[in-house]
Parts: sequence; structure tokens; C-alpha cells
Amino acid sequence: MGKKWILIAILVGLAAVTAVVILFLKPTQEASQPLAAVPIATATAAAPPTPAPTQPPAAAEPAAPAATQPPAAAPASGESLFEIDPARSEARFKINEVLNGSPKTVIGVTNQVAGQIAVDRGNYASTRLGEVRVNARTLTTDNEFRNRAVKNRILLTNDHEWIVFTPQSLTGLPAEVKLGEAFQFQITGDLTIIGKTQSVTFNAEVTAVSETELKGLAVATVRYKDFGIFIPEVPSVTGVEDDVILEIEFTAVPVP
Repeated sequence: MGKKWILIAILVGLAAVTAVVILFLKPTQEASQPLAAVPIATATAAAPPTPAPTQPPAAAEPAAPAATQPPAAAPASGESLFEIDPARSEARFKINEVLNGSPKTVIGVTNQVAGQIAVDRGNYASTRLGEVRVNARTLTTDNEFRNRAVKNRILLTNDHEWIVFTPQSLTGLPAEVKLGEAFQFQITGDLTIIGKTQSVTFNAEVTAVSETELKGLAVATVRYKDFGIFIPEVPSVTGVEDDVILEIEFTAVPVP
């Protein structure tokens, strides 16, 4: 009788190990399509209408010429469209845990991040940010086992390939920006992870490096449980924190 229960226990253990192998070590799907930013429309200022020519009124005597004012400086017209350059950009998550008894910060990173920015040089406070998309299937950490766990069990990337941030408001933008000087502002929008959407605010710092290059970093802290994310327990990992830091470090260049 005792041998029977031992055999059953062994079989149950083998089944559990097999389940772990299937769930954690099964191959993950690759990106389903090339990365592309969702276009945002740009507003171009309309040129003022050309006035119709008029005839001067008849006069009995020649009139003295009227004083003229120098022409006003022409305002910047329309918007300049920039796009995140994946080759020089990264999307990251950071979460603290205890691994084998020692504190560890797990960092997941990908350069598969896309988005467009419409900049009004006449009024930087009117700058607009389009939808930002990150391909979750391309996130990697420093451990292949963890990579598979993140994709197969945590972010469920076979079913939810994209992490999407849809901006709703930009606050604190200055009206004027000097080249080479950083400025700070906040971006509030809807963040969707594994199909669940929450309002999130990123703190951003951006520098206009030149007329053709923007560099920036946007950071937000979220609770992964708010998105319905479940982190499975494994014996070597304890004390996983609830908060996750999300970062997008980017370089944006003009759209060709």
C-alpha cells in the first residue's frame, strides 16, 4: 500500500514538473509584424488670403504719403512631425524581487517602441503625442528562463502582443524651448496591458538637441495587479514588489 502512494506521489510530481516545463519553457511567439508608428495628423497653418487690389480714392490735391510700419515677423506655420527612432530608443520595466535570498532589480527591455510627436515651433505648449506602442513579445531580461516566464505566464504575449499608451493630455509644457535645454512636463493617458486599461501619468524630461532631434525620458510607476497581471511563485524568488517602474527613453527624428 505504501509503495502505491509513493508511486502516485512520484507521478504527481512528474506531472507538476511537466506542467512547469510546458508553461515556462515552451517557445514564445515572435513579433507578428514590422514595427510601425500609428500616424497622427499634422495641422498646417493656412496662409492669409491675398487682399484684392483697390484703387486709391480720387483727390483734388496730392495727399501726403502715409507712414508705414515695418512688416511683422512671420509666425511659425503648422507643425513638424517627429517619430521615435527604435535604433536609439528603449522601453523598459523595472521590478524589485528577492532572488535566492538576495535583493535583485529585474529589468526588461526592448527597442521595439513606436510613436509620433507633432511639434508646433511657434508654441511648444501645443505639442501633441500620438499613440505609443511597445511590442511585448520582444522584451528581454538577463535570464532566458525569466524571459519565457514573462512572455508565457505574466504578459501572455501570445494573445496580447502590444502594450499601448494612448495620451489624453500633456501638462506643464513651456511655450518656448531653447535648443540644448531640458524641460519637464507630464503625460496622462490610457495604458493597456494584457487587455486591461488604466489611467497612468508619465513624468517626462525632453531636450531639443537640434532642429531635427529630440531626446527624452518618460517614467511612470504602476501596480502590476491593477492590470490583472499575475506573477507565479517559484521557489527561488520571494518578496516581489507590487510596484513596477515603466520607462521610455527615446530619440525622435523628423518623419521623412
